[in-house]
Amino acid sequence: MKRRDFILSASALMAVPFIGAPALAATEYTEGLVAQELAAGKTVFLDFKASWCSTCAAQERVLDKLKAANPAYEKEITFIDVDWDDFGRSDLVKSLKVPRRSTLIVLKGDDEFGRIVAGTKEADIKALMDTALTVATR
Repeated sequence: MKRRDFILSASALMAVPFIGAPALAATEYTEGLVAQELAAGKTVFLDFKASWCSTCAAQERVLDKLKAANPAYEKEITFIDVDWDDFGRSDLVKSLKVPRRSTLIVLKGDDEFGRIVAGTKEADIKALMDTALTVATR
C-alpha cells in the first residue's frame, strides 16, 4: 500500500463516527431576535462565538454532547449563536457587557441567570444549562 493511500484511508476512517450524527444547531442571531424571544417569555442561552476560535469549538462540542444526552434542553431553551465577527461590536454585546467571544449567557425576561467566559469544563457548562432548564420550566 502506498503511503498516500494509507493516509487517505486512515483519514476516511477517522470521519466515520461523525457521519450521520444529528445536527444540534442553534438559531443564528439576527438583530432584535433576543428581545423578541425574551418578550415571548422564553429562556435564552446565548453563545458568543467565532468560527476560528478554538475555545468556542471546545464549548460547542460540550454543548452538543449535553444536548444529545438531554433533549429537554432543546425543548425548553432557545439557543442562539451570536457570530462574534459579525456582532462583536453590536448593541447586544454592549448592553450585556460581553467581554469576548467564547461567552455563554442565560437570560429570561430582564434577568441574567448565569454566564461563563472562556470556560470549557463540561461540569460548568452543564450547570449553566441546568440553570437555564430550571428557569425555563418554572
